[in-house]
Amino acid sequence: MTRIALIHALSHSVAPINAAFERDWPEAVRMNLLDDSLSADLARGGRGLDAAMHERFQRLAQYAVDTGAEGILFTCSAFGPCIEAVARRHAGIPVLKPNEAMVAEAAQGQGKLGLIATFAATLVSMPPEFPTGIELEPALAEGALDALNAGDTERHDALIAAQAVTLRERGCTRIALAQFSMARARDACMQASGLPVLTTVDSAVRALRLRAGQVLR
Repeated sequence: MTRIALIHALSHSVAPINAAFERDWPEAVRMNLLDDSLSADLARGGRGLDAAMHERFQRLAQYAVDTGAEGILFTCSAFGPCIEAVARRHAGIPVLKPNEAMVAEAAQGQGKLGLIATFAATLVSMPPEFPTGIELEPALAEGALDALNAGDTERHDALIAAQAVTLRERGCTRIALAQFSMARARDACMQASGLPVLTTVDSAVRALRLRAGQVLR
């Protein structure tokens, strides 16, 4: 069986991705590594993705590989360059950013894409990952992450859905939810906006399963 390391910077990302694995790739052996200080340190540090942050990601990845991981999926979108550096160091196994597969799907679609995040740093790191031909309209669902941290999932979903409506009014024809922790708001966004909504969770599992299979063959 394939051993997959799931590395999280937000505790809210753990349940959505594990549920997707249980549904779409249950035979994979999962290990979950959570460092919930990563996002907090990035938000308040003012230094961006500096050398110290890169080193933290390298240590997390090396630990996963040392335990026998045959693939690594990072589940927080704000650390793209750190994850890319890990992928270069561990080129022999698939190392995925959380939004790679969703970005690929978005590239196949048409029309202006609304990108919603609940963590401001994600709207800095993630847009450059999209092809230049995609017209993006970013939006921050302010207060949504605080609501989720407080256990108010209804308010979390409502704040994200409200941004989906605003993005529709700005001419977006489809919506992308930037973070794994936001996947729970997909239905609320669709109902409120009437637009198709992409999430990172299911497409990430499918992509990792495909790449891991190619390596193991």
